[in-house]
Amino acid sequence: MTARANEWPDLGRFWTIPNALSLLRLVLVMPIAWLIWQDGPLEWVVGLVLVAILTDWFDGRLARWLGTVSEWGKVLDPLADKAAGGLAVLALTFRASEPTLPVWFLLLVLTRDGAIVAGSAILARRVGKVVMSAWLGKAATTWLAITVLAALLRADAPVLDVCVYMTSGLLVVSFFVYTWHFIRTAQAPEGQKKVYQMDLSATRGHPDSAASSAAAPTNAEVPNEEQARQGTSPPNTS
Repeated sequence: MTARANEWPDLGRFWTIPNALSLLRLVLVMPIAWLIWQDGPLEWVVGLVLVAILTDWFDGRLARWLGTVSEWGKVLDPLADKAAGGLAVLALTFRASEPTLPVWFLLLVLTRDGAIVAGSAILARRVGKVVMSAWLGKAATTWLAITVLAALLRADAPVLDVCVYMTSGLLVVSFFVYTWHFIRTAQAPEGQKKVYQMDLSATRGHPDSAASSAAAPTNAEVPNEEQARQGTSPPNTS
């Protein structure tokens, strides 16, 4: 049953394999940040970061393969991404041994992610449904992970600069994409809110959008009244 407006949505089933992978990524956040802060063994840091990246790659795909896409997954996956990215950049910015990333980049990451989390919570309560991440947001997260790895591996300054500025551009553009979708959904008439939410989730290949598209008949598939009386079907135009 669809949640009514101004109520928190029902997040459904929690314990699924994809959600467990997102939780594992959340658990890995603290040791990764601590090792970066303490300038711990590089092989351990890089190894844990790669495990976190793999869990991010697999959780959404497993959810679609296993048919276990859930509202909890739409919350845990981006939350784990933002916690991992924010704490890693924080540690790389202020670690005592060799600060690597600029303070303005940290402020951009934290401000953008905090605004998206707050906006998502407000929208979820207003429309009673969790909106999935857009593909551009996942692209920004991927480049943020590349930037963190480049900083950990002490990439040359020009290479690191390219990573930082590419990530910054994607963070800014994706923020405006989220803002646009949130405003459309919040201001849409009650009957159209679901349409706008599906519009956003379709950018990640959400199975519901594909299923609903497949289930909806086209004009060519629906016989009109005259054809129904004559017992004829519309011509196949495919």
